[in-house]
Amino acid sequence: MKQIWILPFIFLLGACSTKETSQPNFSAKLDSLYTSRFPADEPGTAILLMKGDTILFSKGYGLADIVTNEPISTKTLFNLGSISKTFVANAILILQEQGKLSVEDSLYKYFPDFKNKEIAQRVKIKHLLSHTSGLPDNRQVSKDSVFFLTAKDAENWLPVTKTDTLVFDPGDRYEYSNPAFNGLALIIEQVSGMKWQKFIEENILKPSGMNTSTITDGPHPESGVAHAYNKIQGQWKEDDYGEEPTFAASGNGGVWSSVEELARYEQAIRKSTFLKAETIIQSQTIFHPQNWADSIPPQIGWSWFVGQTKDSLKTIGHTGSQGGFVANYVTVPDKDILFVILCNTPRDIEADAGLVLSLLKTEDWLGK
Repeated sequence: MKQIWILPFIFLLGACSTKETSQPNFSAKLDSLYTSRFPADEPGTAILLMKGDTILFSKGYGLADIVTNEPISTKTLFNLGSISKTFVANAILILQEQGKLSVEDSLYKYFPDFKNKEIAQRVKIKHLLSHTSGLPDNRQVSKDSVFFLTAKDAENWLPVTKTDTLVFDPGDRYEYSNPAFNGLALIIEQVSGMKWQKFIEENILKPSGMNTSTITDGPHPESGVAHAYNKIQGQWKEDDYGEEPTFAASGNGGVWSSVEELARYEQAIRKSTFLKAETIIQSQTIFHPQNWADSIPPQIGWSWFVGQTKDSLKTIGHTGSQGGFVANYVTVPDKDILFVILCNTPRDIEADAGLVLSLLKTEDWLGK
């Protein structure tokens, strides 16, 4: 799943006022912007902007289902794509806090049937969490797309266990890996003794108040969620489960949530609801392996991408894209800002962010 960073939007968020009433026309102008970008009779988006515990703006635009004409609201569940990886990573860290595993554990402890035992012994959980394992994504998706339409975590992880070689030494550099999080999901199941989806529901979703959020388990969920679409030759074509290979492999992208409940997720993280504060800090701190050999510095902690704005403000977040779904979850911790955008059709969200930046400059919010 390609990572799509919206850095222009990160920059504009860094100086928002805490009081929406200080700019009475701001909400109307932001609403007008998104109304023009997302027609009411097409697939669309839900957005939310929060400072501290205050929702500054949230609204849905367009349709969740073009067959039933169900409109998108701030409660509509979207597939989060790779934002799901933060939930899997947090579940691993919960198990570590419980003393049931360590990020220093090798894969051999959990997958002794690895074809190359030495590789399994060298690669550790921390390498999967930070996309620095060196394991190849050797799934033959294009050659066997029908199989991968329904293949779940175990089927997507199995080819990795058959590898003879690494792409690079573990910790040597970064290469984004979806199968790594299929493997992590399977580790959660082994260690917890329950379905990993259930473990996350009990230990993250419920404590965070994310009562309608859910996680793919095969074709689930079949209803009660937004459908995703791509426009092909002028016609909207559904592109989610059943159309998009690897969609059922949910460890890498199976969480479904709304902008409202992602705001609760962020609040739970800030309040250390399901993880200790020191664990959260570590997870959102860049992991820098001692043997790092790439000219590009690392930019990721335990699944969270860490960057900075043009004003040198720290940013933490994750993006996601799967089938026709596109999503972004970004925070500016120093300003207590969260911005979430969830779409059920691919859109140029970076261009959209540029328009919002222009609006905020016009309203003089960047000087506050």
